[in-house]
This record gives sequence, C-alpha cells and structure tokens, in this order.
Amino acid sequence: MLRYITKRVLMLIPVMVGVIFLVFFIISLTPGDAASMILGDGATEERIVELREKMGFNDPLIVQYGRYMLDLITGDMGTSYSTGRSVAGEIGQRFPNTFKLTVTAILLSVLISIPIGVISATRQYSIFDNVGMIIALIGISMPSFWTGLILIIAFSLKMGWFPSGGMDGLKSLILPAFTLAIASTASITRTTRSSMLEVIRQDYINTAKAKGVSRGRVIRKHALGNALIPAVTVIGLEFGVLLGGAVLTETVFSWPGIGRLMVESIQRKDTPMVLGCVIVFSLSFSIVNLIIDILYAYIDPRIKANYR
Repeated sequence: MLRYITKRVLMLIPVMVGVIFLVFFIISLTPGDAASMILGDGATEERIVELREKMGFNDPLIVQYGRYMLDLITGDMGTSYSTGRSVAGEIGQRFPNTFKLTVTAILLSVLISIPIGVISATRQYSIFDNVGMIIALIGISMPSFWTGLILIIAFSLKMGWFPSGGMDGLKSLILPAFTLAIASTASITRTTRSSMLEVIRQDYINTAKAKGVSRGRVIRKHALGNALIPAVTVIGLEFGVLLGGAVLTETVFSWPGIGRLMVESIQRKDTPMVLGCVIVFSLSFSIVNLIIDILYAYIDPRIKANYR
C-alpha cells in the first residue's frame, strides 16, 4: 500500500508540470496587459514599459515559465499582481470557505442519493423508482448557475428565508450548498441504483434469500457493501469536481472561495493568483482520487490484495 501511494504521489509531479504550463500558455493568449492592470488607468507608457521590463513580462514565455517553476520548487507561489499580497496567503484565507461549501454539498448529496438509489433498485419500476429517476435526470440537466439563480429568486427574493449572497452564518451556506448538491445527487443516485440492480441479481444474493435471511439483512449485509464501490468512485469524483468546479456557484452567490478568487484573477490577468488556484484545484482533485483508491481496500478486501 505504501509503495502504491508513493507511486501515485510521484505521478503528480509530471501532471502538475503539464497543467501549470498549459495554464501559463492560455493566460498568455488572453487580451490585456498585466503591467497596465497593475499600475492602473492613469499610468504613463514609460512606467508601463519600465514595469514590464522589471517583472520580466518581455521575456519569452518559456523563460517566464521556468522562472515561475524555480520559485515554486522553493515554496514561493509568487505575489498577486492586483493586491500585492502573497498568493499562498490569499489562497490560504479562501480555501477553507470553498472546502466548507464542498463538504456540505457532498454530504447532502450522499445523505439523499444513497437511500434513494437503494430503494429505487429494490423497488424497480415502482412509482418511487420512476419519479426518482425523472428527478435525477432533471437534476443532471440543470446548469449550476441557473439552479443558483432560481433558488435565489424563490427562497431569497420571494420568501426571504435565506440571504442571496455572501458568507454570514449557516443560512448563507444553505442555498449555494444545495445548488452544488443537486447535480451530484442526481449522478450518485443513478450510479447507486445501477450498481444495486446488478448486485441483487447475483447468485450469492439469491442463495442468502434461499437460506431464509431477511430481505433487509440481505440488502444491508451482502448487497450494499459491494454496490457501494462504484458509488464511492462517483462520490470521490464529484467531490473533486465540486472542489474545483464551484467557480460559477461561488460567483452567483458571492461566496468568498478560491473559485470566485480565480474568476476575479482571470479578469485582472493576475497570472500568479490564477496559477496558484489551479495548483490547489489540481492537487485537491488528485488527493481525493488517491483517498478513494485507498478506501476501496477497506470496502472490498479483494482489492486490498492487489496492492500487495
């Protein structure tokens, strides 16, 4: 297991190098001049040219990339062009907010989707199953920004139950968390249902029933554990996606997370801040996937044997 984890961690290095270069290249193609944005609208052409030379903006892209990577190796993620503050410090302040929102959303998804998926599978083609799958299909189809706006109109502007944006107590967390949770709930529900349907048709399930084991015990003790493996995969992927993909939701709800920070940084062409956010997103997604792989060993002992 330790060798497997070490191998997976080492594989992150070339992935991160490639991701950072790709983002670096894409940002260089975006319109706008970073020196002009740093100095503001009142800056003279001479000052802009001087700053470009001082900060190395005139150097070839590969040189700028190499300089950034050398600083990153030493633990320096750079300084924000727009605020002049440390990128690591800014992200350190915002990341807990994004993590809180993501964890709340994925917990809501799991608590809702797993029971619905199990019940739908055990009562296939029932009214509950049909209605649940229709709702799941609708949930997958709705874009998060549209869902967020609808929730704001309904529960904030019309009913006044929750604030429309910002981060101020538990109430301000509910609407953005539900916005993120809706699509994830739909995906996890469909996966759980499909996996349960496959498992409950296996011979060992029929054997347990033939021995007189109650239906509830068969589902809990024999079927659910095996059916959870694909569901855990989807939950892990959804968590990683939510952690890095809460950009639109954070923007709609003015939630002070790193997703919103990245959008603001892209608009300002704040390259160090954008790269810092991308690094955090990529590392978070990779770490979540590694944790999910390790969890497999505890859910299914057969998988643990493959790590030895």
